[in-house]
Amino acid sequence: MILKKATVLVVDDDIDVLTAVKLLLKTEVHEIITEKNPENINSILTRNQVDLVLLDMNFNSTMNTGNEGIYWLRKIKEWRPNVCVIMITAYGHIDLAVRSLKEGANDFVVKPWHNERLLETLSELLDKQEGPKKPKAVAKSTAGSTAILGEADVMQDIFYKVNKIAPTDANILILGENGTGKDLMAKAIHERSLRANKPFIKVDVGALTDTLFESELFGHKKGAFTDAREDRMGRFEEAEGGTLFLDEIGNITLQQQAKLLTILQNRQVTRLGTNKPVDINIRLICATNIPLQELANENKFRKDLIYRINTVEITMPPLRRRTSDIPVLARHFAKMYAAKYMKPPMDLSNQALNKLQMYGFPGNVRELQYTIERAVIMAEEDVLQPDDLIFSSLETALPEAPQLTDNVPLSEMEKNAILRVIEKHNGNITRAAKELGLTRTALYRRLNKYDI
Repeated sequence: MILKKATVLVVDDDIDVLTAVKLLLKTEVHEIITEKNPENINSILTRNQVDLVLLDMNFNSTMNTGNEGIYWLRKIKEWRPNVCVIMITAYGHIDLAVRSLKEGANDFVVKPWHNERLLETLSELLDKQEGPKKPKAVAKSTAGSTAILGEADVMQDIFYKVNKIAPTDANILILGENGTGKDLMAKAIHERSLRANKPFIKVDVGALTDTLFESELFGHKKGAFTDAREDRMGRFEEAEGGTLFLDEIGNITLQQQAKLLTILQNRQVTRLGTNKPVDINIRLICATNIPLQELANENKFRKDLIYRINTVEITMPPLRRRTSDIPVLARHFAKMYAAKYMKPPMDLSNQALNKLQMYGFPGNVRELQYTIERAVIMAEEDVLQPDDLIFSSLETALPEAPQLTDNVPLSEMEKNAILRVIEKHNGNITRAAKELGLTRTALYRRLNKYDI
């Protein structure tokens, strides 16, 4: 790739470094993006087609070991394996240079650098890139911190389905219990679509009030309401050319459903405070933990909207239906969190794996992830043992929950679970919502729904 056509991301907590690189590259590359906070790297990579990253080794002035840079290097290579990464450090020790190269860095420069040499390095690396970037296999696709991994037959069927529908513009509805990876699947579909180089915008619509719903999705003009101090683009416009992911779609009100349906039918949005419609070009993916049969209740959800958002549906299976994937996922999380917390590589003993596979995981993959994270943090050895694995207090605290039978509606089970967790936390809604895996707003909606 020619340097002039490249988009370069520079990540360094030193504002002087960012300024110097920007001045050097602004006339040499197509686009230069600078960022102080490495926590924002994934968001930037999602929104932009970045070709090369200049990454600082240290982001904590009291901890100049290079470990921070190594961690973010690993994450970049996990999120975007084909992106070139050049490490920047003020510490030119050969062992640190070798370590970063072994971890996947393409090159290594020492501050202060020679401008001509840095430009040559960037140009040489980009020229070595092999043609267009190939989309990743869904089984290895990542979003946030979690890879979608699966060897079970049920997951292979899903991967096959996604390979068929991802390149199309079909609207997709993702169903499944909390913690099964619906948001990760949405991201994987986007990454395998023809819109992969465009924005992926996620909105938790179930947590939005009516006013916020319109402002967040459609945008507003300055003065449209009390707090509208400036013009604001809505999420539909932000996702232009890309994918809009509406999470918790089953929790929006009938009034919100009507507004959303109008937008999807007309393919236009009108910002609050203006009468000027704006054409939109987005791919829509929605998700809900409400079963489709329950969602189809006309008193709660419009069937015409269901048809509009559900050209194709994907149901993410609970972890108890894919127990053969538990060892794969557990080892993945152990490796990921060992790197994050700067520990040696970790594995799990056979006894630990047996304990995981014997547990039902009501919280699904999310619960497994947090279980392994806690274990990695607390473990004294580099092989996790059964005693290192402590399951969620939420799930183990509710053994008296009614079993799913023909005589116990799912809504009754949810109501009873909410009541027990609120009682456990003595009415503290914030703590109860956190334990239930909900936002405060989503929990309040459920309280109103069940007249609690």
